Amino acid sequence: METVLGLVFHAHGLAAFRAAAGTLAGVRLEWVTYQREAEIRPAVAQLLASRHIDGLLLGLVPYTECRDLLPPELQIAVTKPVALDLALMFCRAQARGWPLTPASIDTFDTETVDEVAAALGADRDRIAVLPYATTSSAAEITAFHREFQDKEPGACVLTLRTAVARELGGTRLVTTDQVVSTIRARLHELVLRIESERANAQRFAAGVFLLSTRDGAVDLDRARVRLLNLLVQTSDFADAWIENRDRRGVVVFAHHALFERITDHWVSVPVLAHAEAALGFRVVAGFGVGASARNCVLLAERAAARAEAEGVSCGYLIEDSGVIIGPMGRSQPALAFAYRAHTAELEALARGAGLSTVTLSRLAALEKTLHGKAIAPSDLADSLGITDPSGRRLIRKLLASGLVHSDGTAQNHRKGRPTRLYRLAIAAAVEAVRGRES
Repeated sequence: METVLGLVFHAHGLAAFRAAAGTLAGVRLEWVTYQREAEIRPAVAQLLASRHIDGLLLGLVPYTECRDLLPPELQIAVTKPVALDLALMFCRAQARGWPLTPASIDTFDTETVDEVAAALGADRDRIAVLPYATTSSAAEITAFHREFQDKEPGACVLTLRTAVARELGGTRLVTTDQVVSTIRARLHELVLRIESERANAQRFAAGVFLLSTRDGAVDLDRARVRLLNLLVQTSDFADAWIENRDRRGVVVFAHHALFERITDHWVSVPVLAHAEAALGFRVVAGFGVGASARNCVLLAERAAARAEAEGVSCGYLIEDSGVIIGPMGRSQPALAFAYRAHTAELEALARGAGLSTVTLSRLAALEKTLHGKAIAPSDLADSLGITDPSGRRLIRKLLASGLVHSDGTAQNHRKGRPTRLYRLAIAAAVEAVRGRES
């Protein structure tokens, strides 16, 4: 699956960022450049609204300007100035015939300045430092440099802030772009973090849903069958394997990512409210993540027992690493997209496309997980557990029925033909059918 990264930086650093990104393959880059700091926030807001982004690389200033806009699940890397950047700035000053000291420096940490000054043999007592702070404006940083120049006439100004450089253009001024190797290291680290998160999302997991017997007598056999059918008919469990566990329990096998999604990142279990409303009695949930199916189920059963002891409908997670999360409430709205609620529309679309309702339901659930992101036929086949040729045939049927749209290509490898990408459009088709019928 293609990785999409957003890069946010000042326009004068474009060459450095392009050079740093030149070694990345299988990654699509979305560039956001700015000339003035006031441009950052609207540009990032537009990027997040118009694109699906897996990760975002940005500097200290852009991060400060738009951090409240960034989704909590988005992987972020912040480029920070390092000792090599400062050493190069001192070298530039010397190349122009300026002494190392006196000098005033902004943005760099005090420890970095101490390290570089000691390595270059500079008089640290004649260097003023204003470390980066989210509350410091460009005007305050400019005032800091000017105040030092009043004390030390002829002092050099070493700044990474373009707004400050514009104000102090008539002084001994040194600016620099970040080193390409530093940007490249952060880019590769961000991609590896995204890939690691994806791999973790594919870890095997289990969920155990139990009928609570603490509220009085319950016809367990009948209630268990109703609970199983309810979970099977819920679109969010389309990619899961569901079966009876014992007289009062149902076990669900799926990837870690599926359970993380239906619990809103282990915050709540809305399906419990849905089950309680439909069945009329309390249901609790336990989730287990381990190294084997057996271990996952054992951990899930322990988590379910702990949830039942809470006395309310809730869920717990227990991982083999020792992590325990809970209780996860059921305060969120019940799941709104269930198979049973949309059977008529899905059946109509399935008949028109020459597909089974089950297949189209699974595709609808897959579309929800993609959040508008395009997918390759091979990735679609993997998601449905079918062969690549079957996936391509399925794409052709969906195209003919208008349930998928072509969305460009991706070149994941330097050699070979580009892979065509497609964007699922089943949810829109369901809404269109419902609109015609109403």
